[in-house]
Amino acid sequence: MSPTVFTSGPLAGTAFQRNGEGLLCCDGQSLTEIATTFGTPVYVYSERTLIDAYQQFSGAAQNENALICYALKANSNLAIIRLLATEGAGFDIVSLGELQRVLAAGGQADRIVFSGVGKTRLEIMAALQAGIKCLNVESEAELHLISEVAVTLQKTAPVSLRVNPDIDAQTHPYISTGLKDNKFGIPMDQAEAVYQRARSLPGISVIGIDCHIGSQITSLSPFLDAIDRVLGLCDRLHAAGIQIHHLDLGGGLGICYDQEAPPSPESLLNAVFDKLHKWAEIRGRDMPEILFEFGRAIVGNAGVLVTRVDLLKPGTHKNFAIIDAAMNDLMRPALYEAWHGIEPLAKQNAPEQVWDLVGPVCESGDWIARERRLGLVQGDLLAILSAGAYGMSMSSNYNSRPRAAEVLVDRQGQAHLIRRREAFSDLIGTEKIPDYLRK
Repeated sequence: MSPTVFTSGPLAGTAFQRNGEGLLCCDGQSLTEIATTFGTPVYVYSERTLIDAYQQFSGAAQNENALICYALKANSNLAIIRLLATEGAGFDIVSLGELQRVLAAGGQADRIVFSGVGKTRLEIMAALQAGIKCLNVESEAELHLISEVAVTLQKTAPVSLRVNPDIDAQTHPYISTGLKDNKFGIPMDQAEAVYQRARSLPGISVIGIDCHIGSQITSLSPFLDAIDRVLGLCDRLHAAGIQIHHLDLGGGLGICYDQEAPPSPESLLNAVFDKLHKWAEIRGRDMPEILFEFGRAIVGNAGVLVTRVDLLKPGTHKNFAIIDAAMNDLMRPALYEAWHGIEPLAKQNAPEQVWDLVGPVCESGDWIARERRLGLVQGDLLAILSAGAYGMSMSSNYNSRPRAAEVLVDRQGQAHLIRRREAFSDLIGTEKIPDYLRK
C-alpha cells in the first residue's frame, strides 16, 4: 500500500500523514505507538509543522521592521515556547503565569508584549521589573494603575493603548474582540483624549497603538478595515504631536478545521505591508515597527488529540461512541460548538455508521464530534484533529479527571514526553483538610 498524503483539509501540509500500512503517523512516527507508550488521551504535536507555520509568518516579514509574536494563550507548553524562542519569536502574554513561562523557557523579556483587560498591580510590577517590550493598555483606569506602579518602582512603563475599532471580525461571538459591545480596548472615539492624558502621566512612555479584533478570522477584509482605522488614529496623533513608534496589529488568522479557506500568512502579511508602505509613502514618514500576535495559526494544526473508544452505545435514535477524551480535555466543542475533524489511526474494518463521539463527563454538553460516519469497534484509536490551539491550554480537572499527557515529535520522528499525565496526587496536592475536620 502506498502512503496516503492529505492534500486538503486540516492535515494538508502537516507532518500527520498515513504510511504504507495505512497507519496515521507524525513525521513517520506511528500515533498508535505513541498511544501505546504514553496512554490516552494524549496530545501529540509536530515540531516540523509548528516551525513551518511560524516561518511562513517570519519569512513574509523578513524584509520589514516587524516582530512576529506568538500568542501564548493558544498553547503555553514550555517546549513549544522554547521552540519558538529559538526561532526568534516574540510573545504575546495575558497573565503573570504566562510571563513566567516565557522567561522559564528562555524567551527574551524585551520581545514580550502584555495584553489583557485585567492586569493586577503584581503583574504590572513583574512586567516592569522583567523589562518587557510593551504593556497594552485596555482602559484609562489601567493606565493610571500602571503609572502608579511605575512611579513606585522608579521605572518608565512603555505602553500602547489598545483601541477598539468596532470592526466585525465575522467570527464566533465568544472570540470576537473588536466590536463596541466587547470588553476589550478603548473606544476609537475616546482614544485621542486618552493618549493626551497618557503622555502627561508620570512613569508612562507612549510608544504604540494596539488593535486586535478577534480570532479564527478567515478573510482579509476585517484585518484591512481595522488597519485603516488604526492608521487614521495614527495620523491624528501625529498632528497632535504624539509620536507612535510601533503599531501592534494583533493576530487572529484562522486555520482549516473543516472546509475553511483562510488567507495564507504570506497573503495576509503582503496585503498588510502593502497598505502600510503606501500610507507611509504618501505621508513622507518612516513606517513604524509592526508587531503581530498569532497563536492558533501557528500551533492549531500542529497538534492532534489521540483518544480511545471505550464503549459503543448504539440506539434507535442516536449511536454514541464513548471515548476517553472529554470536555475537560478539549473544551472547544462544548464551549463554541466547534468542529474538529476525526481520523482513525488505523484502517477501519467495521461497517460505517453515524456516531456521536462523547466523553465520560456527567454533562450533556460533553461531546467532541456529532454525526460522524465511522466504522468503529471498541478499543479503536482516533485522532481529533486541529487540537494544537486552545486544547491543552483550556483543559481542566472537572470530574476530578487528570489532565492528558503531551508529546512532541521532532523532525527525525522521535517522540518526546513534554508533559506527563497527571496523577491523583497532582489533583489534591494544593488541598488541605483542616485539623478541626479530622477530629
